[in-house]
Amino acid sequence: MPGKIENKGEVLAWSMYDFANQPFTNLVVTFIYGTFFTTVIASNEIVGTQQWSHAISLTAIIVALLSPLMGALADRGGYRKMFMLGFTWLTIMATTVLYFIMPGEVLRALLWFVIANVGFEMGSVFCNAYLPDISHSKNIGRISGYGWSLGYVGGLIALALAMVFLVQTDTPIFGFGKGEAGAYENIRATNLLVAVWFAVFSIPTFLFLKDRKPDKKALLMNIKHTLKDFRTTAKELKEYPQIIRFLIARLFYNDGLVTIFAFGGIYAAGSLDFTFSEIMIMGIVLNITAGLGAFLMGYLDDKVGGRKTIKVTLIGLMIAVVLAVYAPQLRPWLQYVLGGSSVPDWITGKNIFWLAAVIIGIFSGPNQAASRSLMGRFTPEAKKNEFFGFFAFSGKVTAFAGPFLLGVLTVAFESQRVGVAVTFFFFLIGFLLLHKVDEEKGMKQGGYISESN
Repeated sequence: MPGKIENKGEVLAWSMYDFANQPFTNLVVTFIYGTFFTTVIASNEIVGTQQWSHAISLTAIIVALLSPLMGALADRGGYRKMFMLGFTWLTIMATTVLYFIMPGEVLRALLWFVIANVGFEMGSVFCNAYLPDISHSKNIGRISGYGWSLGYVGGLIALALAMVFLVQTDTPIFGFGKGEAGAYENIRATNLLVAVWFAVFSIPTFLFLKDRKPDKKALLMNIKHTLKDFRTTAKELKEYPQIIRFLIARLFYNDGLVTIFAFGGIYAAGSLDFTFSEIMIMGIVLNITAGLGAFLMGYLDDKVGGRKTIKVTLIGLMIAVVLAVYAPQLRPWLQYVLGGSSVPDWITGKNIFWLAAVIIGIFSGPNQAASRSLMGRFTPEAKKNEFFGFFAFSGKVTAFAGPFLLGVLTVAFESQRVGVAVTFFFFLIGFLLLHKVDEEKGMKQGGYISESN
């Protein structure tokens, strides 16, 4: 049966890594700690937004420099699982440290967040590189979608646990203090939840995902050859023009996603007065819609291809950004336009932003899943780690630009709305550049389908 998944156990083990690491994105980057930093740790929301943007930008630069080189080293020596494990535990340890950081300790908070975020991103590089190993041309979109959807299930459960036992309760679990009087222990403890979750649920991945045995004796020799391999791979990419075109397009639209994920909760709190509880509920809704979107559109990916799927998601994301930017001013604007006529009570800034958040959820998961599967279709068998290193590189080499511009514009105009608006243009440019990508040619060039097909 075309597209049937035979190795279900290994696919599940691989997908469990997404299940394990998604709470970091949700609770630390997007919905809880980022918002906590800008509203409590930093001196004020405008300055905090800029400082958070600098931390996201620095992470992107570090990952852009590390990922291709680490991928080349993994290819040469078989260190993929070892590196993945090391970066996973780097994330776990640094995230644990975030619990101990108090309001006002800005530099310490940013330092340990950057360390945790770099570990998270690098672990994902090696996780993504397994995708071509466990799939084929008829089911790669579906398997990539399974991973993303299971990841959103993990993020959803972790958010629900954090909300019920730590944030939205008068008596947080384990006696954690609440509010300023309790040093915000309940909010800071969400980092402990993330660390424990990642440590426990990544175990199946490392136990059951197959990998060739690393040649530890050759480590020093492999390091010497890594830079040479990296230069060779960069030259070899010229033989795969569709990969180059796709990665250039991804430079832009991924910047938009990185920016939205890093500042969604911050924007909701700063411009629309969302509380921590409301932000967490939004996170739960976003995870449900993103998980469903990634799962269902994985079938669309296998049916119509990754390129068309990504373009559909970018249209949806652009619509969502427009709604989010105009949400705070939409009701006053309608009242002005209608000349005092009654505006329905449900048209409020928060409700419009809720709509934008749901749309972002529906299309962000499939965007990432389809991008990963399209790269898998274009990647030659012998260069999985290195080319997926470049995949991460393309996602990070300019990923500082979106957060940096958002921070600069927010401070310059003293408005988060102006900063968030920049993401629309990243999605639009990526959409236009995808026109130049020929998926069928890319699959032939990567050996994923034969020239006779």
